[in-house]
Amino acid sequence: NEFAVLTSSDDNKNSAIGRLLSDNRIHLLDRVLTDRVWNIAPRNKEQRMALDLLTDPEVKLVTLTGGAGTGKTLLALAAALQGVLRDNLYDRILVSRPIIPMGKDIGYLPGDKDTKLSSWMQPIFDNFDYLFQHTEKNSAGNGKRSSSSMSADSLINSKRLELEALTYIRGRSIPRQFVIIDEAQNLTPHEVKTIISRAGEDTKMVLTGDPEQIDNPYLDRSSNGLSYAAEKFKNYFLHGHVTLLKSERSALAALAASVM
Repeated sequence: NEFAVLTSSDDNKNSAIGRLLSDNRIHLLDRVLTDRVWNIAPRNKEQRMALDLLTDPEVKLVTLTGGAGTGKTLLALAAALQGVLRDNLYDRILVSRPIIPMGKDIGYLPGDKDTKLSSWMQPIFDNFDYLFQHTEKNSAGNGKRSSSSMSADSLINSKRLELEALTYIRGRSIPRQFVIIDEAQNLTPHEVKTIISRAGEDTKMVLTGDPEQIDNPYLDRSSNGLSYAAEKFKNYFLHGHVTLLKSERSALAALAASVM
C-alpha cells in the first residue's frame, strides 16, 4: 500500500498518484472515488492518498499521522459517513479517544457516561458540524442548514453512531463497524493492541494522531501506540499509512504549526 507520484518524462506537470497493491503492480488512484468523499474534496496529494485508503474496504487498518489542522479526523469521519450511510459497507460508526487532558485536569465531571463523554468528544462534534453543514450547503442549494448537533444526535439515536470510552472496549467483538480512534498517540502499544484485536468481520479500524503532540507523560514520539502500530503493520496488505504534511485548517493554524 505504498504510494508513488508518477511524473511524465516529457512533461513534469503531468503526474498521477498510484498505490502498490498485493499483485506488485502500481494502480492509479480512481479520481472519481477520491475527488469527493461525503462532499469533502482533498486539498493536497497526501489527503487524496488518505481518502484512497479510507474508502478501500480491503484495507482493514489505516494509520494517519500529521500536525494540527492536516485533516486527519475530518477525513476519517467523512469516509465513515460515506461507508455507513451511502455505501452500506458498515453498520455503524464507533468513535473513541483517550481521556487524557492537556494541561491541568478540571476534575470530576458530573452526569452519566454519555454526559461525561460529550465533553471529551467535542472535537468530534466540531468535525461533524463541518461535515453536516458542508453537506447541506452542497445539496439542494436552498441555503437552509440543519443543526449538526441534532444531526449527530439523530445518528446516535438511530444506532448508526456510537461514542465509546476506551475503558469499556476490552472484551468486545466489533463486526461491520467503521472504528475511529482519535488522538491515538496518547495510547500505549498494549492499549492499541487491545483495540485492534477487537475488530470483527468486515470492520475497519482507523487510528489518527500527531506523535509530536503527546499529553501522556509516559510516552514519546516513538514509543506511543500509534507509531508502534504503523511500524508493526507496515509490511502487511491489510494496513495502510499516510503522513499528512500540510495544515489546511486556516492560514493562522498552518503558521502556528510551522513556527511554534
